[in-house]
Amino acid sequence: MRVCLASTSPARLMLLRQVGIEPLTVSPDVDEDAVAAAAAAQRGAELPPADLVLLLARAKAADVARRLAAERSFDGLVIGGDSMFALGGRVYGKPYTPEEATRRWQEMRGATGILHSGHSVYRVSPGVEPVEATATAEAAVTFADDITDAEIAAYVASGEPLHVAGAFTVDSLGGAFITRVEGDPSTVVGMSLSTVRRLAAELGVSWTDLWS
Repeated sequence: MRVCLASTSPARLMLLRQVGIEPLTVSPDVDEDAVAAAAAAQRGAELPPADLVLLLARAKAADVARRLAAERSFDGLVIGGDSMFALGGRVYGKPYTPEEATRRWQEMRGATGILHSGHSVYRVSPGVEPVEATATAEAAVTFADDITDAEIAAYVASGEPLHVAGAFTVDSLGGAFITRVEGDPSTVVGMSLSTVRRLAAELGVSWTDLWS
């Protein structure tokens, strides 16, 4: 049973490898900002975080599943995901700039936020229409209240928080600044493995069949 990760995220790839899955990786051809804007325009307001991450995860997985189905040689699962961090009523994606990452960490210090993760899994078989299963997962993340400005500056200077949802990681340099995670810890890394396992089962695939 083959697995394709509809993402070029190093964190999601690492997660799958750690649990014995060596996936094919395909970058989805999806304009995330355009998809989000179109959904907001149709709704007349921005989507809640859980709805938005699921929408984007589905768009990514659908694009890759469609391409693989057209090749008629792939037999397995396509996994798509998206994550966003919500704190104090605001939703944060990737900060991209040191200034924004610094501002966020000053706000997150001593606070608890929610990491929302959307999951879309497709069962793709030659000559058969792809079938999808979806779900969202959430994890509450609490940050230490004694993080110094110097520690924030050093962490931002490392470059790690600039290109990850919420401007933090739990499995690398940022892990020491997090005091508690409530929920599936892998959700904070990039996707909930327990959720993906459940979705695979809904599609008739045993998790252990995905081990390399």
